[in-house]
Amino acid sequence: MNAGRTLAIGDIHGCDTALVTLLHELKITPDDTLIVLGDIVDRGPDTKRCVEIMLDLQKSCQFRHIMGNHEEMMLDAMADGEWKTPWMRHGGQEMLESYGGAFDVIPESHLNFLRSGEGYIETETTIFSHAAIRSDRPLDTQDKHWLRWSRIGPHCQPHYSGKRVICGHTAQASGLPLVLPGWVCIDTHACGENGALTAIDVDNDLIYQAEENGHYRGCYPLEDYIG
Repeated sequence: MNAGRTLAIGDIHGCDTALVTLLHELKITPDDTLIVLGDIVDRGPDTKRCVEIMLDLQKSCQFRHIMGNHEEMMLDAMADGEWKTPWMRHGGQEMLESYGGAFDVIPESHLNFLRSGEGYIETETTIFSHAAIRSDRPLDTQDKHWLRWSRIGPHCQPHYSGKRVICGHTAQASGLPLVLPGWVCIDTHACGENGALTAIDVDNDLIYQAEENGHYRGCYPLEDYIG
């Protein structure tokens, strides 16, 4: 059994300064498990640097990551799929610019990393997903599109397993986590005007937040965000 913390980070969206600030405060150790919930790419100023940081984290802790809908769009666009044109309007332009403006200059190690994202992650107590999950279905029967594109809201019921779901994808314009019975959404709109990048210490129910301007908001109990 891993003696370290279990930490999750929400949608990064190329916000490298917020990511560096957050990681500095988290002080991750080799014993910690770090789960990144997807949407590492697009919109923010430096997707390339964010991916480089992810590759370094793989060497320094127990690292896992989930594929978000923006990774899905990016990989489809690179393969000349249906997202090739619309992806550019959804943050793809900024992502490509961080690499020099073209797909063919993206290092293969970065592409392999982005392709390797998991569909979901499950522990003894917690389910981690990019988007929402169907509350009445086992995880191995969940629809891939639902896992990457569905939104969390007041309609969501706790998963029948009794496990809490930690997710991203549904950007909170308030810049604060959304806490519902059985759910915690930590996509706090890192690229938005009032946004921040959020991490949760799952076992201790602590929320950490940093802004892209480098400001660290602090560490607060999850209960502070329950409406």
